[in-house]
Amino acid sequence: MTETSPALRTQKKRTSDRREHRAILAMRKMTHLQREIEKGVRILQKGGVIAFPTDTVYGLGSDAFNPRAVERVYEIKNRPRDQGLPLLVADVEQLPTLAEPISEFAWFLARRFWPGGLTLVLSRRDSLTHHLASGPTIAVRVPNHPVCLALIRGLGKPVTGTSANVSGQPAALTANEVEQQLRGRIDLIVNGGKCPGGKESTILDVTCEPPTILRHGIIPPHEIDKAYNEYVEAK
Repeated sequence: MTETSPALRTQKKRTSDRREHRAILAMRKMTHLQREIEKGVRILQKGGVIAFPTDTVYGLGSDAFNPRAVERVYEIKNRPRDQGLPLLVADVEQLPTLAEPISEFAWFLARRFWPGGLTLVLSRRDSLTHHLASGPTIAVRVPNHPVCLALIRGLGKPVTGTSANVSGQPAALTANEVEQQLRGRIDLIVNGGKCPGGKESTILDVTCEPPTILRHGIIPPHEIDKAYNEYVEAK
């Protein structure tokens, strides 16, 4: 049996030590992020406004059912009040609490693209207060990002999901970019790293026929066309 040389044993030990060091750093990072998420939930519960990563770009979140918190989002972004705020929910089961009626095609798209980068514009429930949507529609999405979903689930309510930037300025992909635009205006930035999508969600109005893309984003038009054709053919 061949003995391992001292040099090789030293190299293996160094490799093992590096792996252990990286594992410890990753664990500390996860623990810190979990504390930030818990802090973010507490701030949302008290009516605060926070920024957080999503699968597209950083979002600017508040408790969607808190009128004052939603008003702060408009103020922070300098966003016109006639432009409704998109909402983020944790799963499709929350959709009927916001929209009614929901077409078969809307359900088809939700099952096809959620969680993910497609925002659906739907007919809003009459019971929703005007601070959420002054018009007849509401925009909703289920994001595909663990930090964002943890915040929504922790709050137990929909969260506003507009981009964390000043209206008219570029969307933020990192916590640093959020800070550059919104420094001092918001209560917390949950730093979950760079957003993987790098582009805002695609907004699709499904209250009309055929459905209309209101904003081109991370889901390309050909994927929506393909889904629409599959739906029509299957009927």
